[in-house]
Amino acid sequence: MLAKVIARNAMALGAFAIITTGAIAATYLGTKDRIAVEERAAQARALTEIITDDQHNNSMLDETVMLDDNSLLGLKQAKPAFIARLDGEFVAAILPAIAPDGYSGDIQLITGIYADGSVAGVRVLVHNETPGLGDKADRKKSDWVDGFAGRSLGNPGIEQWTVKKDRGEFDQFTGATITPRAITKAVARSLEYFEANKALFITDQAQGEQQ
Repeated sequence: MLAKVIARNAMALGAFAIITTGAIAATYLGTKDRIAVEERAAQARALTEIITDDQHNNSMLDETVMLDDNSLLGLKQAKPAFIARLDGEFVAAILPAIAPDGYSGDIQLITGIYADGSVAGVRVLVHNETPGLGDKADRKKSDWVDGFAGRSLGNPGIEQWTVKKDRGEFDQFTGATITPRAITKAVARSLEYFEANKALFITDQAQGEQQ
């Protein structure tokens, strides 16, 4: 009798698992296309916060240069850089980068860089910094990242691409130095990478190329 009860319960659990798995699979299949569309739209919005619609008329999401893992950018796997063009002319590249020395680990960001080597804008995408302190790097929390706009490797000189506490040019947050220091240095490294690989981004055959 006990064996029959156990067998019956096991069959019931098995049937429940199959039904649940099927329901989850059906839900995923029914929503994955919508999720993909929404993710693409969110990514497009992040790019156009840096290079606005009046500055380009190509699809930045569809014109990319894949960058392999790279110590200068801090990348641990291949990621796309996005190209902005206006009537076919190169306007800017938006480069991915990772600042590995944040207070709570890696900080993922993108930096838009114009053809003349100046910063179009910076956005922090992913971080685990302390709420109320390090999270001020997030554009939703403060406008601190706007301080990079218009700067370049010559403005200021590379030795001043750090926070004022380190005798650099850029403000730190009240009560937090590690996060802004890490981001500032990551932006400087992005500028250095762009300068060293400028032809890679400006070429008309940018899409699909790899570095």
